[in-house]
Amino acid sequence: MNLLSYESSQNMLDLLEVNSGKIENVPLSSSLGRVLAQDIVAKFNDPRFPTASMDGYALKHADLDLESIDILGDNPAGKDETREVTDGTCIKTFTGSKMPEGADTLIQIENVNSYGGKITIDEKVPFGSSVRPIGEGYKAGDILIKKGTKIGFAQIGVMAGLNKVMVSVSVKPKVAIIATGSEILDLGEESDNPAQIRSSNNYTLAALFEQAGAEVIQLGTVGDDKEIIMQTFENALCSADILVSTGGVSVGDYDFVKDIVPRLGADVVFKGVSIKPGRHIMVAQRENKFILALPGFAYSSTVTSILFALPLIAKMLGKEKAYTMVEAKLSVDFNKRSRFTEFTACNVVVEDGEYFINFDSKKVGSSAILTNMLDESALMITGEEDKNLQAGTFVNVILLENF
Repeated sequence: MNLLSYESSQNMLDLLEVNSGKIENVPLSSSLGRVLAQDIVAKFNDPRFPTASMDGYALKHADLDLESIDILGDNPAGKDETREVTDGTCIKTFTGSKMPEGADTLIQIENVNSYGGKITIDEKVPFGSSVRPIGEGYKAGDILIKKGTKIGFAQIGVMAGLNKVMVSVSVKPKVAIIATGSEILDLGEESDNPAQIRSSNNYTLAALFEQAGAEVIQLGTVGDDKEIIMQTFENALCSADILVSTGGVSVGDYDFVKDIVPRLGADVVFKGVSIKPGRHIMVAQRENKFILALPGFAYSSTVTSILFALPLIAKMLGKEKAYTMVEAKLSVDFNKRSRFTEFTACNVVVEDGEYFINFDSKKVGSSAILTNMLDESALMITGEEDKNLQAGTFVNVILLENF
């Protein structure tokens, strides 16, 4: 079997034309986790006028040398203050209040004594102290949040400050998931046959794709029956943008999926990639729909979903990248197990801003060990040309968070 290099498979994936650009407007309160379809641009300065950042007295800095300064009154937050501070006067001004005309400095309450309508200075402050200048937060015309950003709490807060009642977001791509194999038991099913195994793939991948911003169509499990699998695939392609199946892509007598995909009228983009785990992966396209046929082992199907499904979802959403990759340093020696590009579960530790990886509690074995992805895990990448690596070697690592 001729295998495509991992780099070539990623280049081919990147060149695929996807059905993107669909936009819908949702209320700001419902936008958490969605992907912005348009840049968020500031229409005004923040703040629009000099603003007090603490409670104190607005005055002229030159007056700090006077024996006393007259208080003209209070300036609470939200008041459109029109009085002007002149020589020898001040106005008591509170956090968030507009600075009065003529004032260039705010001296904090704790730095003065107040009595009889006057203040005396206990401790001086620098010129402009505790005054937020115009545009300190942002200026009119600034792009505050870029198109393609996944909306989190900070983005919602900024947009609320801009009075964004409705937000333009990318329509979630629909991903249908099916686990194939007569040995698979779906969640809640019971069997007296000890040879059957519990299906976790369709639930693992559903969570992964939803985290990445997709809408999931859960199709459950189907046995090794060609016609049933083919009809299930056909039905799924009527409503889904991407169909992801697990199992049935290897070279066994009951691996039917690899034969069914071409019968559906789909063009095979590639079949077989030089990676471990997951070398039997198939990617196909029918018009503007995609089929990803993945291996059945839990770790293998999860890794290949990250490498091949998440980039398609990201392209459909208009995101710049599907996941975060960083450079990290090996804390221990690593023995490479194959001639393929390997994706090995590892632990990530950050020390003084630098990433380090180790393999504590990670089990070495088959591609079925999904527990290796628990805790602060990541995927270490070693290329086809790499051999055994010594501690201190820098490697690329895919972080398993914030998809």
